[in-house]
Formats: sequence, structure tokens, C-alpha cells
Amino acid sequence: MSEENKQKEQEQKEESHSFNGTVALIGFFGGLFWSIIGYVAFTLNFTRVGPALILMPWALPDWKNGWLGQLVGILAIGVVSIGVAFIYRLILAKINKLWPGVVFGFVIWAIVFGLFNPMFPGLKPLNQLDINTITTTLCLYLLYGAFIGYSVSYEYHERTVHEGESIQS
Repeated sequence: MSEENKQKEQEQKEESHSFNGTVALIGFFGGLFWSIIGYVAFTLNFTRVGPALILMPWALPDWKNGWLGQLVGILAIGVVSIGVAFIYRLILAKINKLWPGVVFGFVIWAIVFGLFNPMFPGLKPLNQLDINTITTTLCLYLLYGAFIGYSVSYEYHERTVHEGESIQS
């Protein structure tokens, strides 16, 4: 019987990832998924801003304006989203609701299109962007924030309440 208990414990250890590892996976795949959706919106002309926006501050060759730049932008957003997920984890993970994630997405949108706007040479000021670009990007950022926020909060809640795991902030 003790061998069965040891085997069950080993299976549980193999199945569970650390909370930080899970947050990193949520961030990466959330960034990947929502930037792919952003690329589709860009391709269908719902927005004038594609995932390659993240590459604009750097002096790169002309490939950054084509499909390769969009692809590299998607991957870069996935990597940056890992940090975004950890920021959410530190600030709002204990609130197991949808709305903090939506607000977090709005804050990220305001930072990118408002505060960081001068860093992006190809991006017009917010008051000069067309309504389709503003609406589409705002919706994408709200959904992105909701995905990251609720996924991280749900995982935190599951691990602390249901499994009794102690997670350090």
C-alpha cells in the first residue's frame, strides 16, 4: 500500500507545474493568441496597427514592415506577455473576478497608445487614429487583459483555496 501512495504522490508532482511556470505559460500563450487575432484584424483592415508595432522602436531593415515583421512581432509579444502576466500576478492575482483583468487590459492599451506613442515612429497620435483602429485595438487589449487576468487569478484561487498551496507574493 505504501508503494501505491508513493506512486500517486509522484504522479501528482509530475502533473503539477509551479505557479510561476503556469503564469509564464499563460502570459506566453495569451500574448501569442491575442497577437494572432490582432494580425487577422490587421490583415482584414479592421486596424492599421499590426503586431509588428512592437518592433518599430528599433532600427531594423524593411522586413519589419512585411509579413515576417508581423510574425516576429507575434513572437515578441508572446515573450513580453510573460512579463505582463507576472505584473498582473504581483498586483491583482488575489482578485478572482473578470473586471480587474479588463481594467488591466485598458491600462495596457492606454500605456501603449498614449504614454509610449512617441516611441513608435509609424504610429499616429491617439487623436489622429481612425475610429476602427481605436475600437479594434481597444477591444483586443480588453480581451487580452481579461484572458491574462482571469487565467492568473483563477489559477491562484485554485491553488490556494482548493489545493491549500501556499503561494508567496
